Amino acid sequence: MAKCFSFTSSRNSCYKFSFSNAGLKSSTKDLGDGTIMYSWIPKTHKENRPTLLLIHGIGANAMWQWNEFISPLSTKFNIYVPDLLFFGESYTTRPERTEAFQAECVMRTMEAHGVKKMSIVGISYGGFVGYSMAVQFPEAIEKLVIGCAGVCLEEKDMEEGMFKVKSVEEAVSILLPQSPQKLRELMKLSFYKPQKNVPSCFLTDFIDMMCVENRRERIELIQALHKDRKLSELPKITQSTLIIWGEQDQVFPLELGHRLKRHLGENAELVIIKNAGHAINIETSKELYKHLKAFLVNPLPPSKKEVNGSSLKDD
Repeated sequence: MAKCFSFTSSRNSCYKFSFSNAGLKSSTKDLGDGTIMYSWIPKTHKENRPTLLLIHGIGANAMWQWNEFISPLSTKFNIYVPDLLFFGESYTTRPERTEAFQAECVMRTMEAHGVKKMSIVGISYGGFVGYSMAVQFPEAIEKLVIGCAGVCLEEKDMEEGMFKVKSVEEAVSILLPQSPQKLRELMKLSFYKPQKNVPSCFLTDFIDMMCVENRRERIELIQALHKDRKLSELPKITQSTLIIWGEQDQVFPLELGHRLKRHLGENAELVIIKNAGHAINIETSKELYKHLKAFLVNPLPPSKKEVNGSSLKDD
């Protein structure tokens, strides 16, 4: 029996309308070396506004991960939202799979759009890419937000039992689910309160649209993220940095947030969101937006370096 309705496709169309309604348009840039970068960019770049780059994590395309933030942020910033390589319509024939290469391609895309200065918000894998951009292009990156991104992890952490998963192979099977059962495992791992009783047909539809294409390349991205990683080799960045974490994160445990704060010292603030897991951009979008606004628009005094999310409520 032919499939007559796709919930995922319908939601994708709704997100496209939402992005367009917020003043963004889709753009494809050929970087000239076998690399194609797809992004959402302002229909009109306003010179009197700062630029904000939103970088998604591993999972669905950028629209699914940033939709809740586009409308409010677009009133204050020129918003740019790329699909990273092997997500959405972005792709490369080159063999590199590191977050450093992803960062280079995103920066080349921004330069192709005429953007030379920006702040970055990176969620999960996007935080790795954002951090690498801050390392490689310090003059271009003004502020950085790292959300639930274990950039301070070490290869030995998995062997020493820090993570719920016991191997990279197990992580791949969950992060890139190929069955409703595995997608349910991912939801349980990512959310503090995962939605229950989601019909298998909806999960299968999502997998078919979001988790099948470029799977081999995405596996290589995850493998490259973990292999030979050492904290001692992680450069320290100088940009003002907000580290924001779900207290109950089971993908990248909160200890990695504390580790990053110690690594960066006085340049960083750590905010912990209570009753939240890994997917803070979806599960606690309103609270995350509040912290983004406080940091990017109205920065906290330098004396407040490490706070709990509950202490930052608006007066």
